[in-house]
Amino acid sequence: MKALLRLVGLGLLAGLALQLFFVARIAVMVVVDPESTAFQRSEAYLVARNTGTLKWRQQWVPYSELPDNLKRAVIASEDASFAEHDGVDMEALEKAWDKNAKAEQRAAQSASRLAPAKAAATPAKPVKIVGGSTITQQLAKNLFLSGERTLLRKGQELVLTLLLEALLGKERILEIYLNSVEWGEGIFGAEAAAQHYYRKPAARLSAYEAARLAVMLPRPKYFETRPGSGYLASRAGTIAARMGGVELP
Repeated sequence: MKALLRLVGLGLLAGLALQLFFVARIAVMVVVDPESTAFQRSEAYLVARNTGTLKWRQQWVPYSELPDNLKRAVIASEDASFAEHDGVDMEALEKAWDKNAKAEQRAAQSASRLAPAKAAATPAKPVKIVGGSTITQQLAKNLFLSGERTLLRKGQELVLTLLLEALLGKERILEIYLNSVEWGEGIFGAEAAAQHYYRKPAARLSAYEAARLAVMLPRPKYFETRPGSGYLASRAGTIAARMGGVELP
């Protein structure tokens, strides 16, 4: 029993030490730009292992020099309530939960209509999972965490999200996000994305160009290879129309 209690105590101490480490790392980011994120390092390693070439394009741009067009476009596309919530948008999470539940229900009903023999021979179509993550949650995950989906990891993501909001504030969160988010294979941040897709500085992006970049964010590698996507063009038009009503931090 004593050995078990000792192990539990050591586990709690290790967990506390990890949280203190995260607090220190985030506190440093108040004044020091992060050189890389856990996601960037993981992606760079995978690309290097598969191709033998290290692909990493990134150039930091201060918040004041990031174009308002891109700030508004990303908020409109990724997190419309960014300036208002405390890191977690409960309404968006509830909507995502409902959409996922309905999608799973439709998939189950579709499978039940198939004859047993045909159902066994037909591979189940994967259900598209809709997320409800805010920009702050995405940044927390990209900065520190792996891509695994477990309750423990989601709990850690929530703690990191609250720490980011408390220690950095909205402007700094958006600045770090826009400078580190993936926009294609080995392409990280707004400046690298603007140069790669439009051959111009991010500061010169038009509203529609910024909207197209924002729409790419959930699946940047997919859209990188499909520049003529009808969905990308249509969705970008929708986001461009919404940008005027976006509140910037």
